[in-house]
Amino acid sequence: MYTVELTYKFNKDFSKQDRNTQLNIYQHIKKIKSMGFSKKHLKYGLPFFVEKISSSSRLLYSIIRDKKMIYILRFFKNHKNYTRYLNKFK
Repeated sequence: MYTVELTYKFNKDFSKQDRNTQLNIYQHIKKIKSMGFSKKHLKYGLPFFVEKISSSSRLLYSIIRDKKMIYILRFFKNHKNYTRYLNKFK
C-alpha cells in the first residue's frame, strides 16, 4: 500500500472546491492509492501522472515506487488552467 502526501498547492486548490467535487477527488485519490500506478503519463515526457476527474478537471500526481509514496501535486478544475500549467514546461 502506498502512502499519500498532499502538496500545499493541492490543498489550496482542494479547499476552493465545493463538497461534491471534494468527495469525487477523494475517491480518485483512494483509487490511485490502492493501485499504486497509472497508465496515463502527462505528455512532453514529464514525470507526472494525470487522473481525469471529470470531463474538464484533472488531478496531477507523482509516484515514487521505491519509497511507496504518492505525491498529489495539483488539482485543476478546468482544462484551460490545466493546459496553461502544461505550457510552462514547453
